[in-house]
Amino acid sequence: MWLKPEEVLLKNALKLWVTQKSSCYFILQRRRGHGEGGGRLTGRLVGALDAVLDSNARVAPFRILLQVPGSQVYSPIACGELLSGSDVYWAVATGATLEEINQHWDWLEQNLLHTLSVFDNKDDIASFVKGKVKALIAEETSSRLAEQEEEPEKFREALVKFEARFNFPEAEKLVTYYSCCCWKGRVPRQGWLYLSINHLCFYSFFLGKELKLVVPWVDIQKLERTSNVFLTDTIRITTQNKERDFSMFLNLDEVFKIMEQLADVTLRRLLDNEGFDLDPGLQEPSQITKRDLEARAQNEFFRAFFRLPRREKLHAVLDCSLWTPFSRCHTAGRMFASDSYICFASKEAGCCKVILPFREVVSIEKMEDTSLLPNPIIVSVRSKMAFQFIELTDRDSLVESLLARLKQVHADHPVHYDTTRDEDLTSSVFHSTSMCGDHRFGRIEMVSSQNSEEREKEMSPQLHAEALVAGFRRSGSQSPDSRLPREQIKMRLWNDHFVEYGRTVCMFRTEKIRKLVAMGIPESLRGKLWLLFSDAVTDLASHPGYYGNLVEESMGKCCLVTEEIERDLHRSLPEHPAFQNETGIAALRRVLTAYAHRNPRIGYCQSMNILTSLLLLYAEEEEAFWLLVAVCERMLPDYFNHRVIGAQVDQSVFEELIKEQLPELAEHMHDLSALASISLSWFLTLFLSIMPLESAVNVVDCFFYDGIKAIFQLGLAVLEANAEDLCSSKDDSQALMVLSRFLDHIKNEDSPGPPLGSHHAFFSDDQEPCPMTDIADLIRDSYEKFGDQSVAQIEHMRCKHRIRVLQGHEDTTKQNVLRVVIPEVSVLPEDLEELYDLFKVEDLLN
Repeated sequence: MWLKPEEVLLKNALKLWVTQKSSCYFILQRRRGHGEGGGRLTGRLVGALDAVLDSNARVAPFRILLQVPGSQVYSPIACGELLSGSDVYWAVATGATLEEINQHWDWLEQNLLHTLSVFDNKDDIASFVKGKVKALIAEETSSRLAEQEEEPEKFREALVKFEARFNFPEAEKLVTYYSCCCWKGRVPRQGWLYLSINHLCFYSFFLGKELKLVVPWVDIQKLERTSNVFLTDTIRITTQNKERDFSMFLNLDEVFKIMEQLADVTLRRLLDNEGFDLDPGLQEPSQITKRDLEARAQNEFFRAFFRLPRREKLHAVLDCSLWTPFSRCHTAGRMFASDSYICFASKEAGCCKVILPFREVVSIEKMEDTSLLPNPIIVSVRSKMAFQFIELTDRDSLVESLLARLKQVHADHPVHYDTTRDEDLTSSVFHSTSMCGDHRFGRIEMVSSQNSEEREKEMSPQLHAEALVAGFRRSGSQSPDSRLPREQIKMRLWNDHFVEYGRTVCMFRTEKIRKLVAMGIPESLRGKLWLLFSDAVTDLASHPGYYGNLVEESMGKCCLVTEEIERDLHRSLPEHPAFQNETGIAALRRVLTAYAHRNPRIGYCQSMNILTSLLLLYAEEEEAFWLLVAVCERMLPDYFNHRVIGAQVDQSVFEELIKEQLPELAEHMHDLSALASISLSWFLTLFLSIMPLESAVNVVDCFFYDGIKAIFQLGLAVLEANAEDLCSSKDDSQALMVLSRFLDHIKNEDSPGPPLGSHHAFFSDDQEPCPMTDIADLIRDSYEKFGDQSVAQIEHMRCKHRIRVLQGHEDTTKQNVLRVVIPEVSVLPEDLEELYDLFKVEDLLN
């Protein structure tokens, strides 16, 4: 391979190389110990040294050095004798085989030797050869990059033009390019848009006038699709000082998505990456390709849609149909196959969704291909359900890859089957008359009884093995008799649903189950269904003993995080009797401390205590831990860190939704950012901190089933219910009062527990009574009026607003640095600011 020319000092390496060929300007050498007999001691020592080195440090056995007249020359006959001149040479090529190095030697003889003789100055000879070799390397690099594109020749041509026109360092990699127009006022300039890893560039040459624009991604504050007087679809780039419009793209959707991805990745790299996870393929900027960015976008949508772990990598997306027994037909949709899951989503939104963890899969088999069932496969799971997929293209390779991943998952997390346990679970384990009995629904993940016993033995005796609400029910006052029949009716509805749609994590998820969730999950099923909907049940089953070990490792250690946890323990749902005694407080302490030990990047953040308290009420302690993992690491990404970037992004998304869905309210409240001081807690605590607990728990039910979408739509429903009062409010404080009084007077008629005292009210006793609102009615309104937002739409808005939020954090960092440095230096503030920007860009490039 050709090398970027580098100096080689031969003085101390004379016995390591043997010269094979030489000319007036080049020498070809072989490393001692390669291609020679075992008689020479030096050769054996050098060969042994190279053999023990790892592949990165091992020296190539052949090389070509550049020499100029006046330098010392090795004679092939003298075999290493110095003839004359200097000790410094330049390595220009290496080879793993004699054939490879001879090809480079022949190229030098044919293309350079006759030219070098015309130079009189040896420095000119060296410069010329170095330039030629660098050009060869650049051409090879361009070819490798081009081969990854759909049209290599066109990309290679665009790459040459990009490098010539903008003269960036070698590390600045072109990702893709597009023909388009750039608008200067009302005048369009036709040219080429180049998108590289750090810059957006545009070049135009028309009627003798050249236009060249270079915009670093780190300077972009807003990236949006808009329209101007002449065109309806334009991409607008906004920096601190200017707006630029680009239009006339053949595929504007593709261009915009690539721009969003590049801006997002660059800003994430610029920050300290706390709380962020970039795909491994994007950690090294020089390796980023258009295909990588498209794959990243598809992966992010897949994980968000099915709310799967961030580590999941999508391998295949295939059109197919799934047999849905409840509708007695095949439902058209798509199969998504990743590292640990097979998922299905119907093409008709909300019709059907299925999540099949490989841990639950028993077998994947091909069926006989018929005209009625083309290319079918059967996926059988441990709950004795089978899922039939048909119309799968390239079925053989698909089944082969699925079986390979199934084998790997089962090897990593062995599963022991218990037939009697499976039979028990497929029977009707839920009875409307056993509401106060022992519900083992949490074991539907089909962990064998042997595994369960082993896990319980591994758990420390101090761990609380039941949901706290169970103990509270036994010791506290019983719920009013009038509410028990409602709970029993819900239980019967859920039992009927389980019979038809399945009762494990592999159940069919349809609009029917969403309606059941919106009514409020029965208390005896609540924690178990949260585990299923969030798929925390898979993590729980895959990590026996993990939580107990974390508790043992983390408890008793004192640090800043544990001090913060201790301060907040008694502020966590203090109105609930379960946290007015040491049992609940101790369980809360263990879960929060264990999670901080598991994930030091997040550690502990305020509002985690409130959420964890609720989880402990309805789930066993270990289950509550894995539910917290699911919320912090998947369902509310980037929420729990000192920057709360995820929550800030969602606040911006919420503002956009208000403008779209409630335009009159948005027009009245000119500064919607003021609303963030009120609504931020809605997102961080899932309404737990500002709504009576017995009502807020129904909101959490919807959150675990529908994700953040449930919080967006409920927030809109709250604002709509108070729109008239908000529009008549005189200032932000009055608006806060209106919303606080409304939320504090939300009741839950179906709650089987006694009402708990509220600590959220912002009004005094002498105010007029506020009418009560039933939480079931509010949730129903939120689905009917604002439930049409899809996951794709929300993720698109998140990406758009994340650029602005990240840019805002970078600007804050900049101002903090300047504030500290300005008093210490004799530089004008504007010059220092310019220096900061220059340093930032150079640091990113390098």
